[in-house]
Amino acid sequence: MSIDEIAAAVGIAKGGVYHHFSSKRAIFEMVLDRVQSELASQLNARLEANKGPRTPDTIATNIQAYLKTASEPGLHRLILIDGPVVLGLKRWREIDDRHFFAAIHSGLVAIMGSEADPRHVDAAARLVAGAVMEAALATGASTKPLEVARLYCAMLRNMLCGLQKAAPHA
Repeated sequence: MSIDEIAAAVGIAKGGVYHHFSSKRAIFEMVLDRVQSELASQLNARLEANKGPRTPDTIATNIQAYLKTASEPGLHRLILIDGPVVLGLKRWREIDDRHFFAAIHSGLVAIMGSEADPRHVDAAARLVAGAVMEAALATGASTKPLEVARLYCAMLRNMLCGLQKAAPHA
């Protein structure tokens, strides 16, 4: 889509677009950031609605909700395909981390316990974040995304149970 088409779609002059955005890439980044923010808000609302403790089951269930939403064709393309390509992997990860990493990290703190080595929690959080992205890519590419999301989340639940059991000895 050209800047002229964007300007026409919102009913402003081309110069008006450039007044607010330096490039199409800047527009894309703002859209991606807003979509990620909205998705994170939905997931955080799920976390807040859960009044019980964070467990491997609750974490996997919330990740399954993310996978379900992220597998919707338009979102999948924007978040997981175009995002890293247009912005570059480093910038895309910065945006993704800003919206999702704290929830992953806090979930791992909850299941690994306060006595867990912070370096181990950080490493586990990075590994889980990577696993979620791989699951999201596989889910979005599948003809049966919900079935694939359930499979990945069942395996993730098992991994999280292992982290929960291993935490005091790590």
